[in-house]
Amino acid sequence: MTTTGADYVWFEDDFPDIAEAYCFNLVRGLTPADLVSRLDGRREEPLRGIDAVVDAAFAEFQREEGARQMVALTTVGEWTLLIEPNGYLGVTEEYVLAASAGVSWVSHFVNINAVGTFLWAEDRDLRLCFDPMFPEDRWGAAPDGLLDVMRRVGFHFDEDEPEPDLSSPAAFALAEHLTGVALTPEILRDTTFGCATVRVR
Repeated sequence: MTTTGADYVWFEDDFPDIAEAYCFNLVRGLTPADLVSRLDGRREEPLRGIDAVVDAAFAEFQREEGARQMVALTTVGEWTLLIEPNGYLGVTEEYVLAASAGVSWVSHFVNINAVGTFLWAEDRDLRLCFDPMFPEDRWGAAPDGLLDVMRRVGFHFDEDEPEPDLSSPAAFALAEHLTGVALTPEILRDTTFGCATVRVR
């Protein structure tokens, strides 16, 4: 049975502090330590639970006057999960395409103004990128390769489609389709995340 955006509506309800602005990244081919190194990050003390990470991220932003941001990492199956509270590095094309050398990279982002991006790259090749609110406008090497999946998981391609809008939750479902990684409340709540700070680019 296909996971859909409806299976991720818990995210905004259970984790409102990060749901306002985030970037979730799944990277296959690098350990968390290797990914921190590739991002030229600075290791920080581990933190348990995403709420603690969000608090630390906003404290870091104020302390560094926006020059650096806190990220949290853990391993989920064959993938490294990298979470950026109020961040966007993982969907910055010029940055990700270089960082994705030799790896698979799947990211989705939303900011406080509801602007979003979904990005899928394979070894420096941008396969697909789009704003989840406007899935009809896609670019990359394979912009139409996942159209059927995108419709099934909940993206709206027709203005006449009924509410509710599940574009942000559908991004989680599409990431799960590409990676096999099902994000759960337990992962966000109970994981002791490795943490690092990276320079904002």
